[in-house]
Amino acid sequence: MVRRVAVIGAGAGGLASVKCCLDEGLEPTCFESSEDIGGVWRYTDCTDNRRVSVYRSVITNTSKEMSCFSDFPFPEDFPSYLPHSLVLEYFRMYARHFDLLRHVRFQTTVLSVRKRPDFTSSGQWEVVTEAEGVRECHVFDAVMVCTGHYREPYLPLASFPGIGSRFKGQHLHSQEYRDVQAFRGKRVLVVGIGNTGGDLSVELSHVAAKVFLSTRSNTWVFSRVSDHGFPVDMVSTTRFNHLLEWLLPSALARRIRFRKFNSWFNHTNYGLASSKSSKFKMIINEELPFCLLSGTVVLKPNVKEFTESSAVFEDGTTEENIDVVLFATGYNFSFPFLEESVRSTIDDNRSLYQCIFPPQLEKPTLAIIGLIQLTGSIMVGSEMQARWVTGVFAGWNKLPPPSRMMAEVLKRKPPVKRNPCERENLKMSFISYMDKIAVCAGVKPSMLRLLLTDPQLALAVFFGPCSPYQYRLAGPGRWSGARAAILTQWQRTLKPLRTRVVGDSSNSSSSWCWMGLLALPAALTAAFLFSKYPQPGWSPWARPQL
Repeated sequence: MVRRVAVIGAGAGGLASVKCCLDEGLEPTCFESSEDIGGVWRYTDCTDNRRVSVYRSVITNTSKEMSCFSDFPFPEDFPSYLPHSLVLEYFRMYARHFDLLRHVRFQTTVLSVRKRPDFTSSGQWEVVTEAEGVRECHVFDAVMVCTGHYREPYLPLASFPGIGSRFKGQHLHSQEYRDVQAFRGKRVLVVGIGNTGGDLSVELSHVAAKVFLSTRSNTWVFSRVSDHGFPVDMVSTTRFNHLLEWLLPSALARRIRFRKFNSWFNHTNYGLASSKSSKFKMIINEELPFCLLSGTVVLKPNVKEFTESSAVFEDGTTEENIDVVLFATGYNFSFPFLEESVRSTIDDNRSLYQCIFPPQLEKPTLAIIGLIQLTGSIMVGSEMQARWVTGVFAGWNKLPPPSRMMAEVLKRKPPVKRNPCERENLKMSFISYMDKIAVCAGVKPSMLRLLLTDPQLALAVFFGPCSPYQYRLAGPGRWSGARAAILTQWQRTLKPLRTRVVGDSSNSSSSWCWMGLLALPAALTAAFLFSKYPQPGWSPWARPQL
């Protein structure tokens, strides 16, 4: 029987894991190598210790209502999209509210996690830690690894001939970037057009002499702000849209998506993407199109090679006098503390059962939390994982036999390893993954039951945002405030904007309600379909599975 649980890391996933352990009556001990909570969201100017943190100007890509812990909404006066300081403040509020910090041991590094000699019968782990030069050996019944996938900067210098031998300028990874000061007046080449590459290109364009953005990917760019000014994820990530995407032929759904993307600006004209592209990525950036239109950022193809002071691109063009090359090429995850027999089997999250459990273990007492790429908030996904995992540890939830788990993993596992840029294209649908884990944990809301017992709530759940509160309506961990949180989420979204009222404004919640009433037959049909055919789909902005 699992009792004592080691939680490694005190970021978002670690805090949620500690809380979920407490909810299940387990005894967690969280080991955090730094002096504070927050993980990558705790900004620091220092880059010497190779600790990964966000850059100074970062803003969340997912809105507060879609990013919060499921039983702890963000304060209503917080803006919908948050700087790192407010995210960290929210973590502190969460930790204080649930009294989590007494379970965290700061400045304690986990050196090794190894199976005990009797692991096949006990499932126990030997955990060696170090704090202030003193090593300790602990025995735990289970381990939750919450270090995420932003561990080791991925710097593919071998793919860029001349960068290390001929190029005389500076090159660095985005992990070392904090702000624009060191780049003032310089000609900068940013390699990689993920969310980080787009953000840094825009920010650098305000002070650099010139910014070039190199990409080999077809990329669709969209805004955090929807057509009517609401957060785009609250409008797009709904069960109604999810069902439509599942019902529509894939070719038609794809055409609708591309037309929607191009309604903002024509991506082909900007050299970003073509609707004929079978492989593509998506980034969130409101300013990048204007920077391209104004010439402050120039889009370039992949770099072929570097000379002493220039970059030669695959289309034969050359840009001279490059001062700095900034690689926004992502990260590799790593678990150096895990014993080799376990670590060597984890190539990416598809090596894990439901992206969580190593399937080859005789006892399911090791869980990897947060090693996921979702079309929504990873923080929310990590909490859902932790709820299911702690239920497994406590004995309430059961896993299939190892042979069945291994068979399912082998079906999903790619034939070759992928670099971080390619793994970025493997994002899973937020609703599909959340619902899948929620079914395992026994907390997925029943649309049919809601329609019969609480039609107002059912319409809000189906047509409104698929916010985390939905997974607190029923089952283990049910929260009495979930219904109210769902019905008031639009008011909390608008609250920080009410700093200057200019006459009557439309009531968003009543609009959604009226729309729901008019579409009640569709909701009934959807409830039937979801109960009869629970196949996963993907959200309107999901990426194709490669």
